Amino acid sequence: MFLTQTTYATGANPESVAVVDVNSDNKPDIIVANLGSNTVGVLLNNGNGTFLNQTTYATSANPYSVAVVDVNSDNKPDIIVANRGSSTVGVLLNNGNGIFLTQTAYATGSYPLSVAVVDVNSDNKPDIIVANEGSSTVGVLLRC
Repeated sequence: MFLTQTTYATGANPESVAVVDVNSDNKPDIIVANLGSNTVGVLLNNGNGTFLNQTTYATSANPYSVAVVDVNSDNKPDIIVANRGSSTVGVLLNNGNGIFLTQTAYATGSYPLSVAVVDVNSDNKPDIIVANEGSSTVGVLLRC
């Protein structure tokens, strides 16, 4: 049913992936949380089932999971990452061609493991929901 896998190099200890078109070419790209190298990687799609080598972006300590959603209403998907080792959620804004700006970090409970993005308060702005393993909590970061 499937061909043998093709592998692509990532940073150390990839933990989570998301697949979204980040450079507006109508081809799904791969975004990966590289826990051991404190980066997120972006592998752009060539359009023929292959991907370019990853471009990495620095995160806080131990990025564990990623979500990719437009958080600043510019119609460009941004990267949201749960940084387990620093108890933060990072937001990397997309400049529009698949290149991302430096992470802005927001405090969470301890050891955030998972993130989701949805408008929870009906203000038409995406909010971040994070599962905090170390504090046994779920946190909500409302967009202002």
